[in-house]
Amino acid sequence: MKLVIPSETKIGEKRVALTPEAVAKLVKLGLTISVQAKAGLSATYSDDAYKAAGAKLFEKTSLDRELASAQVVATVRPLPTRAIAKLKKDAITLSFLSPTTNGTEIRALARAGVTALSFDLVPRISRAQSMDALTSQALCGGYRAALIAAERSTKFFPMLMTAAGTVTPAKVLVLGAGVAGLQAMATAKRLGGVVSAYDVRSSSADEVKSMGATFITLNLDALEGSGGYAKEMTKERTKAQQDALKPYVSEADIVITTAAVPGKKAPLLITKDMMSEMKPGSVLVDLAAESGGNIQGSIAGKDVLVKVPDGSITIVGCKDLPSQIATHSSKLYAQNVVSLLSLFTEKGKVQPDIEDEVVAGSAVVYKGEVRNETAKLTLGLVKPQKGSK
Repeated sequence: MKLVIPSETKIGEKRVALTPEAVAKLVKLGLTISVQAKAGLSATYSDDAYKAAGAKLFEKTSLDRELASAQVVATVRPLPTRAIAKLKKDAITLSFLSPTTNGTEIRALARAGVTALSFDLVPRISRAQSMDALTSQALCGGYRAALIAAERSTKFFPMLMTAAGTVTPAKVLVLGAGVAGLQAMATAKRLGGVVSAYDVRSSSADEVKSMGATFITLNLDALEGSGGYAKEMTKERTKAQQDALKPYVSEADIVITTAAVPGKKAPLLITKDMMSEMKPGSVLVDLAAESGGNIQGSIAGKDVLVKVPDGSITIVGCKDLPSQIATHSSKLYAQNVVSLLSLFTEKGKVQPDIEDEVVAGSAVVYKGEVRNETAKLTLGLVKPQKGSK
């Protein structure tokens, strides 16, 4: 069966869905791999490397023909609707297909009669860990966020003892102790910062401490959700948390926010009032800027200056962080693709079984039927339950 890897079309996206190493693994499974010429160059993977791994290359002018003959198409971002229209019935797509934001693409996939599996929705169960692209890409985002903070900061991260005097270490506060937050803590710690962290899930305290950071306890109710995520907060809980966090924010030289609730707008963690007493030159890095932002005033892809007494602070709205380290983020993502395909590929035939919980959980569309409940809401196929947001 034929697997096609087209070039990514979203501006700023440098990742590629398969690396040459991953191509070689899938060739051994009996798949025929076609890769668009130059698809991997932005991630430092050459056309020659793909050829050596067993892939066939095609030019952009042949894309429509390749898509029309593909049994499987793997991308990082969703295929554009024009490309979806070229797919044959019963084709399979693999990508990040957020059911809350890609309604147009989901509708096109259903109309085309294909099966669309989304890495956003892979169940967080032990047998699916190697397929969990959300985790692999969050790892990249957290690492990059700490480096961005160090780049923007006007201070050293580590303590330095010099002939000219002692430089005190930067105080780094990380909000959110998921994969991205933990990696941000670890990276900031390696850079020499004094790191503290908070998460609404009290169970994350041990993980925070394992990164060498201090866990902040606010004496508020924990919000443990399913699948390792946090629950969405009420307005009252949000306000209480903001008030309790304000002194910690004011003391920090660097704040990195990483909180997200799947399928929902990112929770507001830091308000303008909370920033009002921060030291001039402080930096706030918002990993959730693309999904609404954890920091009031953040804009995805922009640096925003906020005035404080005697100066200003900088809010960095993150955008496409994994793409900024495309070589390794592509390597990790490609292995997630290989792991997912290996689940339902046998002797070169790709046959996802909807009875399998991994396939059932990640299938936004299955053979033309929209199955994911959030996608149905996005498309207006079902009415919201009373009391839901």
